Amino acid sequence: MKKTVVHFEIGCGDIDKTSDSYSAVFDWKLNNHGNSSIIDTRNEDALSGHINKLGPNDPQNYVTVYIETDALHSDLEAIESNGGEIFVKPIKLPDGREFAWLKDVAGNLIGLITPTPKQMEFE
Repeated sequence: MKKTVVHFEIGCGDIDKTSDSYSAVFDWKLNNHGNSSIIDTRNEDALSGHINKLGPNDPQNYVTVYIETDALHSDLEAIESNGGEIFVKPIKLPDGREFAWLKDVAGNLIGLITPTPKQMEFE
């Protein structure tokens, strides 16, 4: 499988203020869900994205991309063996996918995410 960037996430300390700002500046439609806003860039060819407010002690000012992989666990092992580190261990999502965060050798925060189970059936 190709390792493709499929999603982006923007972290913040104030979900309403940050969502309103991106909506005003870029004319994005945002659908708030508690501490997260799903971004509709109004472009069907664009990556999906969301704005997220984590807990008070978690990183709040960050931008990260998610790379889709069907080999999440072996990719995380490869990251560690090549000088990176696992920042958030794999977490199962309600739609059946898993995601994890890693820090590369430069300290950049990157997300890995598996395809939905339906996507895997067709590949």
